[in-house]
Amino acid sequence: MNASSPTAPAFNLLDTPWLPVRMLGGQVTELGLLKLFEQASQIEGLIESSPPNLVALHRLLLAIAHRALTRSLGTWTDRDRARWYREGLPTDALVDYLHHWRERFWLFHPEHPFMQVAALATAEETRDKLKPWTQIALDSANGNTPVVFDHAVDTEPMEVCASVAVRSLLGFLQFTPGGLVQVFRSADKAGPLADTAAVIPVGSSLTEALALGLHPATDTADDSPPWERGLTTLAHLRADPTLARGICDRYTRLSRAVLLMPHTTAQSVSVRWLRFGAGLALAEDPSAPDPMASFRAGSNGLVRMTFHEGRAIWRDLGALLPDSTGIHAQPAAIVSWASNLHDARGEWDVAVPVLVAGLCSKKAKLVRWRSEHYALPSSALRSADVATALRSELKWAEELYYTVRGVASEMLAKAMPDSSSKDTRSRARAMLHAGPFPPAYFSKVEYNLPAMLDSVARNDLDMAHALWAAALVGASQSAWDAARGMLGQSAAALRAEATSYGKFQFAIKDFRMVAASGQTATMSAVPQEGSN
Repeated sequence: MNASSPTAPAFNLLDTPWLPVRMLGGQVTELGLLKLFEQASQIEGLIESSPPNLVALHRLLLAIAHRALTRSLGTWTDRDRARWYREGLPTDALVDYLHHWRERFWLFHPEHPFMQVAALATAEETRDKLKPWTQIALDSANGNTPVVFDHAVDTEPMEVCASVAVRSLLGFLQFTPGGLVQVFRSADKAGPLADTAAVIPVGSSLTEALALGLHPATDTADDSPPWERGLTTLAHLRADPTLARGICDRYTRLSRAVLLMPHTTAQSVSVRWLRFGAGLALAEDPSAPDPMASFRAGSNGLVRMTFHEGRAIWRDLGALLPDSTGIHAQPAAIVSWASNLHDARGEWDVAVPVLVAGLCSKKAKLVRWRSEHYALPSSALRSADVATALRSELKWAEELYYTVRGVASEMLAKAMPDSSSKDTRSRARAMLHAGPFPPAYFSKVEYNLPAMLDSVARNDLDMAHALWAAALVGASQSAWDAARGMLGQSAAALRAEATSYGKFQFAIKDFRMVAASGQTATMSAVPQEGSN
């Protein structure tokens, strides 16, 4: 049949494969929720290619696990999580919970479609107004958004399988930027993770990842996800923004009202059209930030960590570490939960691997998305002094970059006509910024980041300092060579290089000395031939 409001339930998410996973043996497959939780210890992890969707899937699984354990156990401790990390989550509790709410996990349902609003089918504003499914695909062109990864047009959207539609829906609800909606309200609030580089602890299996990321048991009885509540009405959609009832509410908030229209054949269920409107707007509480969001120092206080053009997230890694002053960083709470689990296991020297993923938008348009992996040293997570030292190393890299960039841009300006002009200096800085100089520096630094973090993990801060200094010297030299390559071979260019090279050497002099001290210490620690 053609796309229409469903008259009978279809595509149950408990049984139908829709979650892409990689098994520990390397096999790639899709599973329904029941098999995923039953086989969690045999699953390496989710392999969703869209960073927003990947984060949203983790949040969904954590919300389900939390509600299931709350229903079964009421409360638990870090020792319990440590046991689940080792032995597996209580599968019986998870399966029993899912079976209890089975009727709420139909993707297509006349009254309770999963994570959707059935009222859109009869609302005057939406019943006769369909939008392409790409309305909820953050990587697709729709409306007046620019083409990113496709060339679809609103009048002729391509069909997509239901599994892709539901994963896109979940990612959209979490990461949608705020802005105009003009259905039920003129505008709507952003999703919980809009413009956020979300942090998720990961392990060697999905079981470990869920145990690490599970938030503490709470007394918030009404912190329920949408599938446990009654029908979402138009009055709910028109109401003022509300604070999250708890973490499960944040993880599953219906930040937009969506109703997928199924296109059913004998072989499959697909989606081409949907109904759309304003959702259950989320009001933010500064005292209760999202557990996956970190905050770093900005020009006017702490700002949420996100992705910037040409800036790898490791440069803001200090935002994931504790800061007793609250001035430099406010790490995501989920990192401390993961660290607490390792403490409960007596693992004082185990790093916490994390996935940092999400997207950045500008004026409600997707600008970039990204996912990166890092291993946070346990010593930096447990000691404020070590965390401060690591932040200082990262700051050291930034400061040297800007110092060397200043000398290099001055060199470029000297090679240009009217070199003393303010416009000339601005043009030189712009050329340097757009050229190979920044990547030549930061890619070299990033290559040496793991070695420095390993030294921090061993609590050998002196060695970390020396290794980092050597990395910065090498990165500065690479960047300088890139800047020299932009000069050319004119007489003015050669004079500019000759008069600037001394300033460059002076800028890295102290770093050379620190790096040399580390090399000397390493050599002195090596037994000499013939020694006892």
